[in-house]
Amino acid sequence: MTLIKSISGIRGTIGGPAGENLTPHDVVKFTTAYVRLISDRVVNRRPVIVVGRDARLSGQLVSDLVEGTLLASGADVINVGLCTTPGTEMAVITKHADGGIIITASHNPWQWNALKLLNADGEFLSAAEGQQVLALSGEESFDYPAIDGIGRVLSREDYNDEHIRRVLALPMVDVEAVRRRHYKVVVDAVNSVGGVVMPKLLRELGCEVVELNCEPTGEFAHNPEPLPEHLRGISEAVVREKADLGVVVDPDVDRLAFVSEDGTMFGEEYTLVSVADYILSEHPGNTVSNLSSTRALRDVTERRGGRYYASAVGEVNVTTKMKEVGAVIGGEGNGGVIYPELHYGRDALVGTALFLTWLTRRGMTLTQLRATYPAYYASKNRIELTPEIDVDKVLREVKERYSNEKVNDIDGVKIDFENSWVHLRKSNTEPIIRVYTEARSMEEADALAQRFIAEIREICR
Repeated sequence: MTLIKSISGIRGTIGGPAGENLTPHDVVKFTTAYVRLISDRVVNRRPVIVVGRDARLSGQLVSDLVEGTLLASGADVINVGLCTTPGTEMAVITKHADGGIIITASHNPWQWNALKLLNADGEFLSAAEGQQVLALSGEESFDYPAIDGIGRVLSREDYNDEHIRRVLALPMVDVEAVRRRHYKVVVDAVNSVGGVVMPKLLRELGCEVVELNCEPTGEFAHNPEPLPEHLRGISEAVVREKADLGVVVDPDVDRLAFVSEDGTMFGEEYTLVSVADYILSEHPGNTVSNLSSTRALRDVTERRGGRYYASAVGEVNVTTKMKEVGAVIGGEGNGGVIYPELHYGRDALVGTALFLTWLTRRGMTLTQLRATYPAYYASKNRIELTPEIDVDKVLREVKERYSNEKVNDIDGVKIDFENSWVHLRKSNTEPIIRVYTEARSMEEADALAQRFIAEIREICR
């Protein structure tokens, strides 16, 4: 079906022809290229690579291929098994490894899998490093070490408990205050690794937990992207159980969404906004999110006396900008919270712990807390690409049409109007153009999206 090679890794559907889908051949080739990049930075010893995976059906198969290829390429392996993306990132840091490979296709459906590649800081490779891996994977032959040069498995160990421990130890997480509140929480972990870690974290915080889709079978109970149209089950469960809130994560637990006590969506975009509001209330400073994220973060940041910065889409772009401007909090509007005091990576565990602390300190319900933030409404749409569409030409044409408006072209084209915006960009992980809009009402946001979709189709004729 599809194989997508990008600077952030390799992603595709399992099986089929090599080079067109994610096959054993492609996994071995790309893993070999990655370990060659890492090996060039290590002197007089074997590189150490952490391997972790989510619970999707192909996870163990791909993990075995990755581990074997790393060993055959002369790397030592720390295998943390069933582990979240942020947990694997943290394991790289705390184990003093030279890199890491996370086996997850994140929000993609069950037939997909991917290799996400990390550096020694537990962060995604830079664009330049990703290009090096792509170039190395294109070489026709590899020179593997002889028997005395192969790697070994240093350990097979669970890292989830350590991740939880480090989250709860953060000064901004008020464990005792949250425990006294005794929240009742429904968790939807879409039958992946979130079902292992999220209930445990919440119980450590004194919550009564109702588990929904928490068996890590990899057989996703619904579309794994945490969007409102996929979350009717937990919305109904929150009301039925008379819960204080619902917590939703994607398969690798780097995205986080909340459901309010009345069954309405708190808003995936407002996950970061609310957590940032809490951090800024104690530590005023700068914030960063990507171009496709809500204006509400800018509004909250400025209200707290800080300055907001936008980055290109992609976690590595957000973290790079955060370091550049010394941001105290950042992330992405898809529910990705990046809190540098723990690590530079989107992390649903730290997002949940900080959010519950803020909710406790405010003494509010979720609907009350949500009402304290500027009301923006986002519409997220897509246009399927066909081979004859010249995306760059389309974006240039749109940019020219709106040259009198405030236009940002660091990542696709974003046009800021007085009370709304539209962001058009080619996806790095799927063969689509994303059309994201935001306005003061859902009707306005949808209308703006349809207007630009119609314009793009007109340009493509």
